[in-house]
Amino acid sequence: MKILLVVANAKKWPLNIPDAEVVSARKYLTEPVFSRLSGVRVFNLMYPCRYQSQGYYVSLLAEARGHRPVPSITTLRDLHTPAMVRMTDAAIHDTVQKSLSGIKSDRFELSIYFGRNLAKRYDRLARELLTRFHAHFLRAVFVRSKSEWTLQNISPISINEVPQSHYEFVEEAAANYFSKAGYRQKKIQQFRYSLAILHQPEEKEPPSNSAALKKFIRAGQKLDLDVQLITKDDFGRLSEFDALFIRETTNVNNHTFRFARYAEADGLVVIDDPQSIIRCANKVFLAELLDHQRIATPKTMIVHKDNVELIHHTLGLPCVLKQPDSAFSMGVKKVDSPETLKLVANQMLEKSELIIAQAYLPTDFDWRVGILDGKVIFVCRYFMVRDHWQIVQRNHQGDKKIEGDADTLHPDEAPEEVIRIALRAAAPIGRGLYGVDVKQVENRFYVIEVNDNPNIDAGLEDALQQDALYHQIMAVFLHRIEQKKLVTKEPR
Repeated sequence: MKILLVVANAKKWPLNIPDAEVVSARKYLTEPVFSRLSGVRVFNLMYPCRYQSQGYYVSLLAEARGHRPVPSITTLRDLHTPAMVRMTDAAIHDTVQKSLSGIKSDRFELSIYFGRNLAKRYDRLARELLTRFHAHFLRAVFVRSKSEWTLQNISPISINEVPQSHYEFVEEAAANYFSKAGYRQKKIQQFRYSLAILHQPEEKEPPSNSAALKKFIRAGQKLDLDVQLITKDDFGRLSEFDALFIRETTNVNNHTFRFARYAEADGLVVIDDPQSIIRCANKVFLAELLDHQRIATPKTMIVHKDNVELIHHTLGLPCVLKQPDSAFSMGVKKVDSPETLKLVANQMLEKSELIIAQAYLPTDFDWRVGILDGKVIFVCRYFMVRDHWQIVQRNHQGDKKIEGDADTLHPDEAPEEVIRIALRAAAPIGRGLYGVDVKQVENRFYVIEVNDNPNIDAGLEDALQQDALYHQIMAVFLHRIEQKKLVTKEPR
């Protein structure tokens, strides 16, 4: 992979960064050879990058050429958006207070070079800012008021604003950054494209176990994809890749959504895409969508503080209450009495303006239909835990669980209506990877929910297809990457 550092004047560039070619902005913008390059990454070091300046056009044309610049146009916009600074300040509040607790003055400037600062104690804060503003020469200004630090401003800086005494450290930070696996020349050149799998090694209930992750890597390599595992600390590496596969529990309020959003904005193929995360993460949205699409569900109410008293009379008892962002059977409660119903509903409404109530449908198992790109890729049955109403039973603390049995079937072995209703439910969400949960009561079928980021574990969802399941998923990534490259290269 070729690394291009685009600067104002290549002849006056003062740093020596191995394995990187330094080129002037004018040459990159005007010489035809650069428009024809492939397999390169462009690091735009032209600051400031005001609208329609040379620096702005470096990032804009790099995106058009498939070079995926750092910073992207999205990042350049965010750096000039006060609301984004305020959002970032709130998101990194605890890190800021801890990192700056020893500062005596009421104003502090932090210089960030490739995600690092000269003082190692600020490295965590520097990395968190890099994850939100993907640029490699930054200066953040913090002010203290009433004993709390606030991020006042963050902006890119030019090499002219870097003290000469910092040059050696900047060279070291850049060399360390580019030496990461994604930029190792020999490894990358073995593959046509690269794909990152976002995972959390410490996650207790990940969507894919370690054996499945290894199978994804092997399947990708057979299709000429360099597949690498990354974590939330690798946000700054997103521009290295052609695709992002999120195999960590998603939430609109954590880093998984931020990864999806920025990866999509930078031109990567992304599963789960941000729209799918938003749509599947909220059960109120799903209830409204499924009703609008006339897809059968258990009788459902969208509950607010003014209609809690109607749940009992509308749905009967027992019924099921769901927190909108519940996952893995957590935040889902079965209530058997009017008193418990009112208590649990009010507790949930303290966290969310709206919650879901559904009629209780007792079944021995739930169907799970895995769908990718509008096609069924697996079908499972998840059986209820013995003497329990869910497929997972947890203790009161939520730290221990018992799981019911499960089996995997060929799609042709499942009732036709299960497949039909699952495909109908997933279609308005998008073309991503979904797990549609369906209940069967005699010969009638009801969609419970559509999940983004469904479980794909070695030994369960792959029990029937084995390695072919992973190959099928990686093949979708390859096809989408190729389609993106084709669109980029098509002449107007």
